[in-house]
Amino acid sequence: MRITDLLTKETIAMDLAAGSKETVIDELVNQLDAAGKLTDKNAFKENILAREAQSTTGIGEGIAIPHAKSAAVKHPAIAFGRALNGIDFESMDGQPANLFFMIAASEGANDAHLEALSRLATFLMDEQFREKILAADSQEDVLRAVSDKETEVEGPEEETVATDDVPDTVGKRILAVTACPTGIAHTYMAAEKLNERAKERGISLKVETNGSSGVKNRLTAEDIAAADAIIVAADTKVDMARFDGKPVIQTAVGKAIYETDNLLERAVTNDAPVYKHDKSKDDTAEAESKGGFYKHLMNGVSNMLPFVVGGGILIAISFFWGIEATDPTSPDYNAFAAMLNTIGGGNAFFLMVPVLAGFIAMSIADRPGFAPGMIGGLIAITVSGVDEVSGGSGFLGGLIAGFLAGYVTLLVKKAFAGLPNALEGLKPVLFYPVFSIAVTGIIMMLVNPQLTKVYTGISSFLESLGGTNLVLVGLLLGGMMAVDMGGPVNKAAYTFGIAMLDADNFTFMATVMAAGMVPPLGMAIATTLFKKKFTKPEREAGKTAYVLGACFITEGVIPFAAADPARVIPASIAGASVTGALVMLFDIGLRAPHGGVFVMGFVEGGAMNVLLYALAIIIGAIVAALTVGILKKNTVAA
Repeated sequence: MRITDLLTKETIAMDLAAGSKETVIDELVNQLDAAGKLTDKNAFKENILAREAQSTTGIGEGIAIPHAKSAAVKHPAIAFGRALNGIDFESMDGQPANLFFMIAASEGANDAHLEALSRLATFLMDEQFREKILAADSQEDVLRAVSDKETEVEGPEEETVATDDVPDTVGKRILAVTACPTGIAHTYMAAEKLNERAKERGISLKVETNGSSGVKNRLTAEDIAAADAIIVAADTKVDMARFDGKPVIQTAVGKAIYETDNLLERAVTNDAPVYKHDKSKDDTAEAESKGGFYKHLMNGVSNMLPFVVGGGILIAISFFWGIEATDPTSPDYNAFAAMLNTIGGGNAFFLMVPVLAGFIAMSIADRPGFAPGMIGGLIAITVSGVDEVSGGSGFLGGLIAGFLAGYVTLLVKKAFAGLPNALEGLKPVLFYPVFSIAVTGIIMMLVNPQLTKVYTGISSFLESLGGTNLVLVGLLLGGMMAVDMGGPVNKAAYTFGIAMLDADNFTFMATVMAAGMVPPLGMAIATTLFKKKFTKPEREAGKTAYVLGACFITEGVIPFAAADPARVIPASIAGASVTGALVMLFDIGLRAPHGGVFVMGFVEGGAMNVLLYALAIIIGAIVAALTVGILKKNTVAA
């Protein structure tokens, strides 16, 4: 099927009278309805608006492609409208749009329809084609430009009609891998968005998720062998050796959420470099690649989190029997509380820094880096070298030990690269561990006393802050938790809270957790209070956001931010900053590093502090809700 079977004179409006995004949609829907393509134009418009609420279809370069697959479509069709002066369509590049193609796909649309619809988006990437459409004087000129382009790319019409083969775009077999540092939200949101868009475009896609609960929907050797292209959207380390020799697009996990169509388009049009896995060079290249530092750090943090969360909550539970219940010399001593404290603090928390260092080093140098990283992290927390300080350099030393061990191991691997093949088996079991552990250990033994002084100095400085200074710190940390909704800035603030938890300062952990709960809670409240400002799908998402926010999953705000970042992100920052400042002002401490409302009973200071903590979260959420309610315009009728 050709595009001109779907785009006809009856569905073309050469010069739109519209002056806004809303009126563009109205005018194109009316054009389709007048052409007899719809059974219910209001229902179809609702579907179009629901799709726009997910993310703008203004793809940039002066183009907008509003679209929906709807039961209200009688016959699949494309409506075209042109506005030479440009109209603000909230495009990704921030520029006005001139060319508008509204795609109406019926729920029973076959592969040929879907292929023709998706092919149009590809054609619009050609600047010369766009110029022809802009210069067209009549409906016939538009149809001729489309037909000529289709003939140029696909061949004469009879060739297209005669074949029953599955179209190239639809027939592509695409694989994807998604992975975020914590493996809680971004991993699955990216997978869902890729699956959703691939289904809409008729693309065969299988997505492997590398989440906190393990690898799901794992790609098999047969899948990889048959794949035409692979998308790896990951902010943490994934197994890349299996993709050797295949076209691979490597990008951040957030790109799969916000630039889904672009990634899929690159995959189906073979715009992907062939991945070459060279063991002798790959580690160094990856370590030095753009964004490598964050990827390695987050690999350590994500693997450390189970120790932090499990250990922290067990420690917090032990204090239910009294603040001195774990002390054998205290009259309040409780054996079970002491056992929980030993498991959580004496073991899980003790391993926290070595695990952090080990997995950072492993991210840099693969498995040979793990052992020296663990040893370096262990030295960081056990070798002090400073009088009256027994905890060493703690979290700071662990970070340095991890990167040190990783790069030392890379150097050791390079040093032994020239050994005869007969000794190849001895490298991972003898040469790598002996030399990398020795070099890393010696360096850490020498520098850790100085790192301990720096670490204790930072901790003392933060503990000495009070009044206005402390409130400003809370304001900053709160804003950081909301600015990128679980991204690098959010993770930096959370990692700082963990570091202070390790230093026995619990106020910072309480601050980042409370602030991280606010963005999804704020949007949930907004969808309840300001129903006319949100589409029906957004109001449904608001119900889920209540749960996600209560569980301290900041990523629950992403659907709202993706649809309207200019209003949702500032509102989220405002609310989270207020909460962060209030928690610091109330001087509330919390030993549990995760859990949201389920760990609020562990807030230090008794029932009053629990109420104040809840009040800080509620106030911030209301601020976020009211702010977004003021900023947003009415979208649909409630």
